Amino acid sequence: MCDPPPAPLLTVAFALVKGQKPELVVQKLTELGIDEIVPFVAERSVVRWDAEALARNTERLRSVAREAAQQSRRTWFPTVSPVTSFAGIAARHGAVRCEMGGAPLTPEHTTVLIGPEGGWSENEIALPVVGLGPTVLRAETAAIAAATLMCARRAGWLS
Repeated sequence: MCDPPPAPLLTVAFALVKGQKPELVVQKLTELGIDEIVPFVAERSVVRWDAEALARNTERLRSVAREAAQQSRRTWFPTVSPVTSFAGIAARHGAVRCEMGGAPLTPEHTTVLIGPEGGWSENEIALPVVGLGPTVLRAETAAIAAATLMCARRAGWLS
């Protein structure tokens, strides 16, 4: 017998970050229980993958998610979407972006965007803002913190 899919489905989108950090983010979001992981390119993203790197890295991130799902004994594997644009992910219903000083996450926030290392541009600030605490977090830490809060709330561990 298989567990039913979790509800609501939770998405964390993160602006591409340097080095092995995308793998770390995908691994930890998978372990925590996020349902969809969406890397994206923001205006101030430092990292930009060419077509060859895009295909190679997308497959690598999917492999990392599969391994992390198996290790953490998840019933449902997360979807690792191809790298998209900020506009593509920001258009989703319920999308919010993280920034210090934002409102607390609520159950209605099912798609959370984590900004680039260079910060949000003027064109990207129209989304509602949520915060993850009183300090500035590195992009990879913010993604993990958002996932922790979202999944804990969905599981009923937070009110």
